[in-house]
Amino acid sequence: QVQLEESGGGLVQAGGSLRLACAASGGVFTYYTLGWFRQAPGKEREFVAAISRSGGGTNYADSVKGRFIISRDNARDTVYLQMSYLKPEDTAVYYCAARLGADYGSNLSGYAYWGQGTQVSVSS
Repeated sequence: QVQLEESGGGLVQAGGSLRLACAASGGVFTYYTLGWFRQAPGKEREFVAAISRSGGGTNYADSVKGRFIISRDNARDTVYLQMSYLKPEDTAVYYCAARLGADYGSNLSGYAYWGQGTQVSVSS
């Protein structure tokens, strides 16, 4: 089964940018749809973005459309989340997740494999 490890979190000022990375190991990377989710203190975990196995299809939460870009490098077994124009409300722990199959939807319960998360903090 696949293991996931996120990196790239940190503290940034509002309007700034960060790029998160999630490295996968232990599975055939191209078998998996990948997603990013986030969880702010006191709130439920929510969908951010997802990408198809080939990288040709993407799906975004309305709150991040036009600001975040998800991509994947199947040669490096890595998925990325480029975050721009960050807002204080983007502050959360960001999780990488994987699911077998072609569905790159937003349903959290469909993702069976999760990383440990990386903290993103945006100051105003």
